[in-house]
Formats: sequence, structure tokens, C-alpha cells
Amino acid sequence: MGLVSGMFMGMVFGISLMAGWRHMMKYRSTKRIAKAADIKILGALSRDDLKKICGDNYPEWISFPVYEQVKWLNKHLSKLWPFVAEAASAVIKESVEPLLEEYRPPGITSLKFSKLSLGTVAPKIEGIRVQNLKKGQITMDIDLRWGGDPSIILGVEAALVASIPIQLKNLQVFTVVRVIFQLAEEIPCISAVVVALLAEPKPRIDYTLKAVGGSLTAVPGISDMIDDTVNSIVTDMLQWPHRIVVPIGGIPVDTSELELKPEGKLKVTVVKANNLKNLEMIGKSDPYVVVHIRPLFKIKTKVIENNLNPIWNETFELIAEDRETQELTVEVFDQDIGQDKRLGIAKFRLIELEPETPKEVNLNLLSSLDTLKIKDNKDRGSCTIKLLYHQFNKEEQLIALEEEKRILEERKRLKEAGVIGSTMDALDGAASLVGSGVGMVGTGIGTGVGLVGSGVSAGVGMVGSGVSAGVGMVGSGLSKAGKFMGRTVTGHSSKKSETTTTPDESKEENGGARPQ
Repeated sequence: MGLVSGMFMGMVFGISLMAGWRHMMKYRSTKRIAKAADIKILGALSRDDLKKICGDNYPEWISFPVYEQVKWLNKHLSKLWPFVAEAASAVIKESVEPLLEEYRPPGITSLKFSKLSLGTVAPKIEGIRVQNLKKGQITMDIDLRWGGDPSIILGVEAALVASIPIQLKNLQVFTVVRVIFQLAEEIPCISAVVVALLAEPKPRIDYTLKAVGGSLTAVPGISDMIDDTVNSIVTDMLQWPHRIVVPIGGIPVDTSELELKPEGKLKVTVVKANNLKNLEMIGKSDPYVVVHIRPLFKIKTKVIENNLNPIWNETFELIAEDRETQELTVEVFDQDIGQDKRLGIAKFRLIELEPETPKEVNLNLLSSLDTLKIKDNKDRGSCTIKLLYHQFNKEEQLIALEEEKRILEERKRLKEAGVIGSTMDALDGAASLVGSGVGMVGTGIGTGVGLVGSGVSAGVGMVGSGVSAGVGMVGSGLSKAGKFMGRTVTGHSSKKSETTTTPDESKEENGGARPQ
């Protein structure tokens, strides 16, 4: 009897245990489903929705990550890097060397890679964001960090100085790369790729320079020259709205819609400067102003000698491709024997301008736009400018685009002819014929058209005869002929005429340009 009752009780206990376990698992499953549904609803809420629900108790630690982590991609990139680095080194050398020559500063006669290797440390992708900002396109933003061990040596040559190998050490890159895929109906389903660096957050390229077997003091200001060259290339070629468009897949495609186009014209009147810093041992500085939106199209004013409160009242026109992201850069220099010294620099965001509404701005000058390079906080004076922005219509946009292309071709021809050393030389002496006038013609609205059309042929002759006459003075650093031609050309730039002007007609009492 005891055996039967024991077996019965065991069966009842076992069945009860199984029923209880089943009930518990069903209860936990129901709770998990309810919790997942709540989390899904919570995950669909925006930051503003949570603030409305939580009120003042909104926790600060709640974040909404914009970029998705891609650890798997970094893992595979590390394995592929030795092969990628070798191929990328060759591509970078082939594509960047012409840019180094094109944006080479006037104080340097040659700037090339002596050695280029990307090292063994792969870049790290912090995250990727994918968006559909425009129909027919997929936009991918890649948060890139690279603190690698590359071996980069630049061969730098300057006048009367032998080639100096300069090594870039401790290179670090922090940027967000935007890649836009233009979709197509045919395989491989992508007709073109657009690559650019986002302007915000601003790309950071940190490095230190070291002379190999020599000293950086052999070429005064070489560090600043290289820094300006790197910054100009990044800003003018890679940073949004500028971009690189690459057709792929072998499919004939019109990439004109993807390329950067002129959006408007900025009329800049450089009025005056006040309380400039004096860098001269004897007398006062001889200031002039350089203005540009793109470093490739710089325009400079006349030089006013021995004056710390100069008045120019000169008007120029510049092309703007993207008013929302681009800035006007204003630099004040002191003309000196050898290399001119920068008295101050300032920037103005074009987004602050309303089309067809004039605005007068007083800009406080800084020693550098990079706060880490500012050695003193002394007042460097101010520069007053007047601005007027004009939005292009479709017809004006096409005209400006064609004129801009023609100007670049003309510059290339003059460079090959030896009239200018690089596009950055366009600020100096006879090359101002191209530097100042080109910026004006780039607007495509007729200003200075004669300068690059019939004016160039006349101006080149002036350059030829002027150089032969003044070569002795240029060699000794006085360059009076160069100054004369620089002022004459600026006078052409300020005139809205298709006819050229002789040097005698453009001279004024103080030897400057005739304002508009």
C-alpha cells in the first residue's frame, strides 16, 4: 500500500512541477514580448517626444547615436590594409603631386613627394550613417580616424636653396567622409560615386615637420607655407561643397548634375583698415589686402605705402558655389623685400548675407584662424568691407561655369609658357595679370572679360617687356616693375569693360588701382 501511495504522490508532484514550469515559462515569454513592444515604441520616440513625456526629469545620459558602429569592417580593413596601403600610396602620389605644384606658395620653386608610404596601421571607422537625401542617390557619411605610421618625405626647393627633404611625422587625420552613390537601372546599379569631406565637423590634419639632414630655418616660414598649401588643397578640392566625381561601371552617364556649379556672385568692396600692426623696423608697414572664397581665385588690392590706417575703396567680384557652407577670407599683408608678411586674417560666412541686400562689415583681424597657433592676443586692427550677394539664374550659372573653365585653361597655358610658376604665384608682380583678372572673369558677368580675352595677349606682352626691363630690380628684391604691373592689372579688374587699358591710363596719384 505504501508503495502505491508513494508512486501516486510522485506522479502528482511531477505533473505539478511540469505544469508550474510551463506556466512560469509562458508568463516570462509574455513579459518579454510586452517589454520588447514597449522598447520598440520607446525606440521610435524622438528626443523631443521624450522631453514631453519626462518633462524636467529628462535624463541627460539618454543619447541618440547618429552613426552605427562597424567593428566588423574595421577588423577586415586591418587585414586588407597592407594591400590597400600599397595601392593607395601610388594613387595618392599620382593625384596629389599635381595639386602640390598647382597650389605651391610663391616662396617655393618645387614641392614634390620624395617618399610616400602609408605604413602598417589601418584607419579606424568610428561609425557610418546612411541617408536618402535625394531621389536616386544613397548618401553615406563615414566618421574616419587615422593615427598611422606613414613615411612621407617632401622634396622642397626654394630660390637659391638646395632641395631640402622634409618629413611629415605624427600624422593624424580626423574627418567625416561623405560618399554619394548615384543609382542606375543597369548592373552594377551605380553609375557614379561622389566623394567629399564634410565641412562640419571641420577636417583636422595634424602633423609635425622635421628637416632630414638639415634645418627648417634654411627656408624662412617653410612650416607656414606647407601648412597653408595643405589647408588650401583640402579646402579648395576636397571639403564640401567641393567634391570628386568618379563615373564607374563603364556606363555612359552625365555627371554634370553631380559636379559643383557656380551659385552666385559676391561683390566685395575693400574699404579700409584701421590700427594695423607695424612690422617694420623703420617707418610703417606697406599694407595690401587679399580676398578669396576659393584659394584658387585670389584677388589683391593695391599697396598703400607707409600707412597703418590705409583706405582702398576697391571693388572685386568673386564666385560662390555654396552660400550655406562657404566663407570669404580676408588677409592683410605687409609688402616687403623677399616674402610678404601677414598682418592679419579674418573670415566671414556667406550664409549671413541676404541676396541683393548690401551689408557693411568690420572684421577684427587675427594672427591665425587656428587658435592653437595664436601666440599673442594683441590687437591687430580691423578691416572694413562692403558685401553684396547676387544669386545666379540658370543662364548666368552656365555662363559663369564656362568662363571659370576657360580661365583655368588660360592659367594652365600661361604656366606652361613660364609666365607664372603656379596658380598661387598669381598674386605677385606680373602674374597679377592672371591672379586679379581671373577672379573677376570667373563671375562670368562681363567684368574683366577683356583682360583674359584680348587683354591677356596684350598683358603677356607687357609681362615680357616689363620683366626684361625690370629683371635686375626683381633680382635684387626691389621689383618695381612687378609692383607697377600688379597695380595696373588690379585697375583692369575693377573696370567693367571689355577694352584693355594702357599702363599710363590706369596710374593714379598714389600708384594704385582705379576703384569701381
